[in-house]
Amino acid sequence: MSGTSPDDTLTPCLATGFDDPVMDGQATFRAAMWALSRPGRIEPVTPSLTPPAPLSPEAAALVLALCDYETPLWLDPALALVPDVAAFLRFHTGAPIVGDAREARFALIAEPVEMPDFSDFAQGTPDFPDASATLIVQVQGFGGGLVLEGPGIKGRTAFGAAPLPADFIARMAANRALFPLGVDLLLAGAGGVAGLPRSVTVKEG
Repeated sequence: MSGTSPDDTLTPCLATGFDDPVMDGQATFRAAMWALSRPGRIEPVTPSLTPPAPLSPEAAALVLALCDYETPLWLDPALALVPDVAAFLRFHTGAPIVGDAREARFALIAEPVEMPDFSDFAQGTPDFPDASATLIVQVQGFGGGLVLEGPGIKGRTAFGAAPLPADFIARMAANRALFPLGVDLLLAGAGGVAGLPRSVTVKEG
């Protein structure tokens, strides 16, 4: 073509969603649900999409599978400062991007070490504990170093992910103390997702 329209520069970014929105979305949704019901177990997520950096394919897939026009989404500064990220997510999900973390049903965090305190997000209410936030946290990978106990775990299980805040265990203890209120976490790493629901207890390994 001899010319381009003002929107042509956005087309590559907005066109890189799921190859099969129904099948890929359902598979990713199931992985997220299994991850939350079996804390610490890595569920495979291998999306064939290329979101704008610094948004990872795994985290992007979770947002595309879980969010829609009724689920306000908050982006951490690393993502909010990249206009293509918000454009990509709005295009593929319709989710409103909010500036106040407490208004969000989902929060997307690309820099876990700098993530806000969990109390900055919606905790739910006694009548509606599910009106809380789910944090989708990008990590570089999974490993050991922690021990998980609680519902969905037979005895205890080893778990780890990096990077995480230095006070992560204390944060998770405070979150567990609020149960049935509190936030749930989905950690999105290379090729998979792990769930840390509010019911889980996290200890040093």
